[in-house]
This record gives sequence, C-alpha cells and structure tokens, in this order.
Amino acid sequence: MKLKHLFLLGSMAILTACESAPADPQDASAAVGFELDYEKFTLDNGLEVVLHQDTSDPIVAVTTVIHAGSNREKPGRTGFAHFFEHMAFNDSENVPRGWNRKAIPDWGGQRNGGTWSDGTIYYEVVPKDAFDKILWIDSDRLGYMINTVTQAALDAEIQVVKNEKRQRYDNAPYGYTTEVIRKNLYPEGHPYSWTTIGLLPDLQAATLEDLKEFYTEYYGAANATLVIAGDIDIEETKEKVERWFGEIRRGPDVEPLPPMPAGLTETKQLWFEDNFARLPELRITIPTVEDYHPDALALNVLGQILGGSKNSPLYREIVETRELAPNVSSFSSVDEIAGTFTIRVRGKADTDLDDVMDGIETALADFEANGVDPNDLKRIKAEQETILYSGLSTVLGKSNTMAIDNEFAGDPAYAIKQAELLTAVTAEDVMRVYDTYINDKPAVITSFVPKGKADLALENSTLAEVYIEEVRADNANENVTRGEIGAFEKTPSKYDRSEPPFGELPLVKMPDVWEESIGDGIRVLGIENSEIPLVSFDITINGGGSLDPLDQKGVSSLLARLMNEGTANRTAAELEQAIGLIGSGINVSASAEEITISATSLARNFEETVALIGEILEQPRWEEADFERVKSAALTSITGREANPNAIASLAFYKLIYGEGHPLGLPTDGVAQTVSALELADLQAHYDKLKTMSPRIHIAGDISKARATAAFATLADIFAATDAAPPVYDIPAQTKGGGTYFIDVPGSKQSVLYIGKLTVPTAHPDFNKIQFTNEKLGGGISGDLAQTLRIEKGYTYGAYSSIGNGLTARPFIAGTSVRANATKDSLTIIEDMIATYGETFSEADVETTQSKLIKENTRAFESLNAKLGTLRQISKYGKSKSYVEDEQQELLSMGLDDFKAVAAQYLDEEEMIYLIVGDKETQFGPVTEFATGDVIELDIYGERVE
Repeated sequence: MKLKHLFLLGSMAILTACESAPADPQDASAAVGFELDYEKFTLDNGLEVVLHQDTSDPIVAVTTVIHAGSNREKPGRTGFAHFFEHMAFNDSENVPRGWNRKAIPDWGGQRNGGTWSDGTIYYEVVPKDAFDKILWIDSDRLGYMINTVTQAALDAEIQVVKNEKRQRYDNAPYGYTTEVIRKNLYPEGHPYSWTTIGLLPDLQAATLEDLKEFYTEYYGAANATLVIAGDIDIEETKEKVERWFGEIRRGPDVEPLPPMPAGLTETKQLWFEDNFARLPELRITIPTVEDYHPDALALNVLGQILGGSKNSPLYREIVETRELAPNVSSFSSVDEIAGTFTIRVRGKADTDLDDVMDGIETALADFEANGVDPNDLKRIKAEQETILYSGLSTVLGKSNTMAIDNEFAGDPAYAIKQAELLTAVTAEDVMRVYDTYINDKPAVITSFVPKGKADLALENSTLAEVYIEEVRADNANENVTRGEIGAFEKTPSKYDRSEPPFGELPLVKMPDVWEESIGDGIRVLGIENSEIPLVSFDITINGGGSLDPLDQKGVSSLLARLMNEGTANRTAAELEQAIGLIGSGINVSASAEEITISATSLARNFEETVALIGEILEQPRWEEADFERVKSAALTSITGREANPNAIASLAFYKLIYGEGHPLGLPTDGVAQTVSALELADLQAHYDKLKTMSPRIHIAGDISKARATAAFATLADIFAATDAAPPVYDIPAQTKGGGTYFIDVPGSKQSVLYIGKLTVPTAHPDFNKIQFTNEKLGGGISGDLAQTLRIEKGYTYGAYSSIGNGLTARPFIAGTSVRANATKDSLTIIEDMIATYGETFSEADVETTQSKLIKENTRAFESLNAKLGTLRQISKYGKSKSYVEDEQQELLSMGLDDFKAVAAQYLDEEEMIYLIVGDKETQFGPVTEFATGDVIELDIYGERVE
C-alpha cells in the first residue's frame, strides 16, 4: 500500500463541518460533506506551502515531501532515495551535528521520515515554543546539508541502513517476498523493479558523488511541498516561511514520470524456502493501473469485496469451507506510474499451496457467478466517513496527508475528494475492473515455504533468486565511525541562520474528566471533545491473561477471538456487516491483565454501536464450528511466531523473569500445549467467571456525559459484579541476575539482545521515578543507547529501554537488534553504559530530562485514543484526574541525587539478565567471551538445552 494511503487510514482532525445527519441514523453511507480549511501559496523558488490552523492543542506539525523516491534511482544504486533520507538527518551547515535526531525529542517533539517508491517525507510535531527551531532545522536540512557530508559520515550511515534492511527484511519471515515479486513483475530497469530498501551490495557501493548528484537533481525547493498545521498564526507563519525557506535554491525542473505499466505477458510462478517462516504463504500479484487513474478506486473496492471481510468469497472458501488458513487478504496498491492487485493467503502449518490455489480459483468463480453483494458495497462506503475522520484527527495526520496529496495530486484536500468519489463507485464498476484487470490476467505467483518444506510450494514453480548476505564473524569495512565534522564554506544568506530562541512555553493542562457510576458501581470516565463527530470508547474487564488457569493459558485470548465471531443471533459475517453499515468498528481483545471491548463510531450512531456491543457481551455465539476455527487460527499464530527472533526473545525473557508458574511467564495467547487442550466448555466457564468481574468504561469524543451514561446503562445488567479479583501469584525469587542466555536461530543476520531485571508495579511510589530516570538511557532516538549503538557505532537500526505498566511488577528491558558480527561489542557497550549510568548522570541531564518530559505532555491528549489512555491510567491505577500535573511536579522535585539513587537501586547492572537470540555458529563464541563464564543455551521456547 502506498504511504499516502497509510496516512489516510491513520489519524485525523479539526474539520469545518457542514454535514447534516441522514434521516436514518443507521445509514452512514451518505456523501462526505465537510471542508478542510487551509491556505496555499508558492514561494519565488517554487516551494509550495500549505498552512492549516488548529488551536486545539499547543503544538505544531511540519511536513516536507520531496517528489523523489526509489523510482528515481539508477540500477546498481538501488535503495539510494531511502539512504539519502537517512543522510539528511545528519549534518547541515547551521545546525549542530545530530540535532535532527537528538534535539527534537529533547524539545518534547516527535520526528521521523519515510521513503516509498515515489517520494520521501520528513515530519515533526513539536510544542509551539519550538516552532521557530523546527523551521530552522527543516530549512537547513532541505537547503543547506550537502556541503557538510563527509565520507566517514556516509560510511557510518550505510551501516545503519544495512541494519534496517537486516532487521525488517533479511531477518524477518517473508522479508524477501517483495524483492522477488518486483524483480519478476517489472522488466529490468523499470523504476519499480527493485525495492525501496535496495540491495546490500548497492548500499555498500554508494559514494559521495552519488549523494551529491541525487541532491542536486531532486532536492530543490520546486520539487517539494511544505505543510505546517497546528497552533499557528497564518500571517506570521507566512513571514517565517519566507525567511527560513525563501533562499533555498529552486533546483532543476523535475519532469513527472509517465505511467509505465508492468507489461507482464505471462504468469510466473516462483518459490523460496524462508529461514524465518513457519507457515507457507501464497501471493498472487497482478499488474493494474497507476494512482489517480479513473479505475483506481473501483480496484480498491474490489480488494475489499474479494477478501476484505468475513462475507467475502475468498474468506468463505479458504477459511470457512476448506479450513486452509486463519485469514485471507486482497488489496489494490497504486503508485505514481503503475499499480498492483494482490491476493495473499498465509496457510496453516503444512498446508499445500496447491490446495490454496485451487480454493482461490473456486472463490473467484463464485464471485464471477454471483457478483457484488449490495450490502458489502454499502458497508465499504459507510466506513469511509469514519476512516476519513480518523485519518485527519491529529495535526500530524493532517500535515502528512495534505503534504503528500498536494505534491502528487496537486490538491491538499484530495483525501476528501477521494472519499466523495468513492461514494460514486457502483457494483458494475467493480465487476468491470475485475474483468478488465484481474480475470485470467498474467500474474506473479510466489510460494514462500518453511525451510525443508519445498513440497508445499505450488507445483511447476521456479526457485526464486535472492541475494542473501553471508554471516561472518568479522567484517572490517563495517567497523566505521562518523569521523570529524568536515570543513566547508557556508552558503551566503541575508538572514541570521543561527539557532532561534524558544518561544513562550505552552501551558499544559489535562482535559476535564467527567465521571459517573452505573449499575452496581460500574465506573464510567469520559472526556467530551466536539472537534470532530467521532466517538471512541472501551469497556475494560479486569482479568485477561492473569485470570487464566495456568493449564488453560490462552483461554482469555481465545474467548476474545470468539466474541468477535458473531452472536447468538448473527453469524460473524452478519455481525461484521451490521457494524460496518453504521460506519463503526468494534474489537474484542485480551491482554495480560484485562479483556477490552474497544469501539469507534460516528457520534450520530453511538447508541446503535453500544447496542451491538451489548449483544456481543450478552449473547456470545457458542457454536462448535466457530470455536474450532478460532482455535485453529490461534494455534497457527503460535506456530508462526516460532521463527521470529524478536518474538522468541520476548517470550523467553519473560519466562526467565517470571517462570512457568506465573501468568506473565507465559504468553497471553498461550502455548501450543495449553491452547490445544481447550474445549468450548472451557470458554463458556471462563465467560461466566468474566461476568463477575467489575468493568471500567472509558469514552472520549463528541458525546455528552448524559448521553453516554444513558447508553452505557443498558449494559449494566450484563455484569453480576462481585468482589471477585484475578488470583494473585507470587513472583519467584530473582536469582538469574548476572546470567547470560543464548538461543540459536541459525542463519540470523542480526542478534536480538534483551538485557533487564524486575522492577516494580505501576502503582508503586517509585515507578514514575524509574521512568523518569530511564528516559536519558533509552527513551527514544535521543537516548544514550540509540545515540551510541546507532548514531555513533552504526551497529543497529534502533536501541531503546523501558519499563512496562502493570498491576504486577514489570521488568526494565534494554533491547536492540544488532548486526551479527557486532554482538559482543554491543553487549560490552550496554553493560558499561548501565553499570556507570547513575554515577555519570549530571545536573545537565536532570534539566534536559525534566524539560523533555514536561514538554512531551503538550502532545499527550491530542487524539481520542490518547484521551482514552489518560482515562485508563486513572481507572486502573487509582490516579487523580490531574495526575499529569501531579507527575510533572514529582519530576520537577527530583534532584541529581534522586536520579542517581534510583539508578543505583533499580538499574543495578549486576542484577541484569542478558539474553541473546542469534546465529550460534558465528556468535556463541564471542558471547562466551563477553560473559567470561558459562553461557546457558535455551531452545526457542525458553527451555534449557542440556
């Protein structure tokens, strides 16, 4: 899916509403009727600027989009657009080295970037007092960075990007799939015939000359869009944009690329044995049309019709009738010059993909014979209004969406136009695009199967060619540093381009929280916010995985799955249809300490959504066939995680901390042995137990206290609330501190490192102090771990540390994935960093930590989900309705000695457990040298290997 569409489906915002509710409150498919206010202008250098004012929170989002992605690269230099994005975050003429990644988080902001086939995006959201500073940084990155680049900095960033590739693709299940598809779908030299991340040999070959050529060609002001959204004064911001961005060079005119269809003339079948996969996967990829083509939206709808719901022909045939997979998907993906349509099925363990292919063909024949279900089309259109609101509900969501749509569609508000166009798509349109682009058309069909199970691949497939990096114990050209800052001549400017001062510090105040009690003391907490006609809420029931008997671990998770599969009066497909037709979303999920029913609805359809939740809660569907289907899906998911190094590390680490006699020592969704033994009667008994637990209800959005309370009162009788509570388990004595453990995943290109120890529960008086103290160590990209292991050494793509929330004591964990041959060095660095952390903490660190965490609170309540998170903190942990202000005062009251004392007590390195998941053949020796003693080997389930 294209990045811009991901933003459309993400978050959302202040809109000038001019809609009227339809006569039928159940009908959410009315045409979209609102506007997005903005002002657009163009600087003399060609930079297009869009400004949007949103004063609801004291924050500002800034997004820059460059109209150049991997489709502008040359063969032999693949991955270069993405690599340049990384380089752009390093030095520039007027901004100190590393400030893009370090200073912005320290100012209380959020920053990142991304590259896709057609473009590159840079974005930040900061407290409004840092607005001038972010304009200074962003303008310097766009117009004044190229003179500062050195060979040493280039070599170091190459290692970071290579580590990103290893982590996201080479060391992950199905990571090579996109590479295989693109190489075979498009002709050699086509701009989409390689992946955005590129090939490792190409990355290693990048030179300074390549970097300067790419910058000169594509990083001119006339090839970019700048969007600023948030708490700004429009006229004042125009002047600031002219000052900071007006002198940037225009750059050459970049001609848009014309549509370039794939031109596939025959079907290609390929297979590959995946070292990290435990389940066979079949993908069918068919070339279609480019973005903004008249048929693009109908193809998008076709994807949802064929495999996007429980009523879809692919789901009915593959999942329900043949029971070959727990789920299916089909989707359209359109890019600037070409598009694809994909059908994907990840089968159950040992499923023959020939059977899957036969099932797909049967499902498509059924679709050809029966056509589009009118209710499905109506549901898809109804859901678009909610999707649009959600996608534009935050200043960052608006800023990113408007920037991409302006650069590629020439219209900052194209997301609204697209939603309106979607309402005009007919069933005839959907059938026409199916016949035109999909039916009996050539495709690339890939079979990715587990190691040693080639027989599961589709017959008559050809072995795919994939470049696989060799794991070596040492590689000298990867041991690099960023070197000294290079000498350069500053670009002349009529303005002072030194760092501007902070503006006025914004006041941070929690939103007003209302509270009511319904039924037998059920607590309801809410925050009313009428910026958008949307409501988000949840019903949270104590228990979750902590309520599971240990020999039935996973029963809460399985019950949650089953509650999503219909009610006594509706099948899964009928329930999904009823929810979608009113534009709502409902999901039941289980976590370690609770089961949660979460929902989002249009404000006008709130009561209807609550009624459906009542039906789900009060009338579960106790059908054996549905139970067996969700049980099979759960077991398939458990099998799938067995080759994922990160999942292996997480599960094993928690077993080391809590043991098998504690609920947290086992995964919430259980293990194969416990889930296999569960019967439908076990879920029914667990459901009866769950109804005795008192729920907590949280709601945020365009809804009054009276209206919300009246609707939720209809649910009160479902719960026979008692004083019942989940059982309490003793945490075993922590005797493993100082131990080193190793799990072998042969062929791993990276080693996953987990280092940590048990601390305290969230309600403990010292919990906040531990959180505050950890911030400098691993609280984001500006933390010591990331700054050293990623920025300075280039060993990893990311390194962080944290302490989780919970009623039970949670561990401190420092985690990272490092390149395999840097395992020992990384462990040594982390060991020393933790051991000396408290003693090296300084007064300056105290000041930075306090400023950062307080300013971060300017972003703490913006989205509806963030508001719900605030309410959950109050209800679960007994915090006050002004707890954010209280915790700010607690933070400000901490002095240097307090930080040092917390580090000494709770971050004692000698009590840390060291867990390494990687390639034993090359890394067990170096890890043994690091440990200076015994290294205990575990299997992938966390059991000791004798």
